[in-house]
Amino acid sequence: MQGNLLTEVFLPLALTIIMLGMGLSLTIKDFKAISIEPKAVLTGLFCQLILLPLVAFGLMYFWDLKPEFAVGVILLSACPGGPTSNLYSYLGRCDVALSVSLTAISSFITIFSIPFLVNYGMEVFMGEGQYIALPVVKTIIQILIITIVPIIIGMSLRNWKPNFARQAQKPFQIASGIFIAIIVLGAILKDRENVIPFFQETGLPTLTLNVLAIILSLLIARLVGLNFRQSSAISIESGIQNGTLGITIASSSTLLNNPTIAIAPAIYSIIMFITGSIICYLYRMKNDV
Repeated sequence: MQGNLLTEVFLPLALTIIMLGMGLSLTIKDFKAISIEPKAVLTGLFCQLILLPLVAFGLMYFWDLKPEFAVGVILLSACPGGPTSNLYSYLGRCDVALSVSLTAISSFITIFSIPFLVNYGMEVFMGEGQYIALPVVKTIIQILIITIVPIIIGMSLRNWKPNFARQAQKPFQIASGIFIAIIVLGAILKDRENVIPFFQETGLPTLTLNVLAIILSLLIARLVGLNFRQSSAISIESGIQNGTLGITIASSSTLLNNPTIAIAPAIYSIIMFITGSIICYLYRMKNDV
């Protein structure tokens, strides 16, 4: 009963609050960035929506992981950037407007790409007949309800009540951080007797994916001629994923209903906070010059 309460009530509610908080920080102007800085936005979307899943599939193909863990890595790579990426971009003196735009746009696009990428991942790593396919239409609708609707509500509040939205941003950011920590810890502690084995089995693969995403996206952004503030924002956006959404999809009884798949997104979420803090410090030194 407690497990059902966590996965069916707390997880969706927490994610809704996190995304509502993100919506409070967004305006229509953020979405206009694609026409103002098309190269930067398209490069960021390529790194996050195409490069990251490709790297994840490549790593999992050669890494001998338990099938559910491999699918969890694929699920994590298919998720959009997390709201935390905007905070790291701000602290790292990166291009915050670009970071916010990428988070918002990727959140819309991945509504449709997640079910297809995850189903393909399960087919490759779990084998036919060994899994319950992620229902495409139901997944799209559920992700829409718990991510995009709150973003739209938050943006509407920002437009209609700008003073309220500005005052509410900090409390929502604090609440989001607390919820993310609770969700990640909850996903791990649910099988607390296996925490060390989980880290031993998924820690290095998820760290490798995270580091490769950060480095490769930075290199690609620089190669196409973007400045360092833009490139560092894209790098952070590609490495800081919405692990909360991945855990929710894996744990929900109406979607994958497989808590084991949620382990990799949970481990990745812990690792990305550490690596994110390191690169945030490094980028800040570079961008301050």
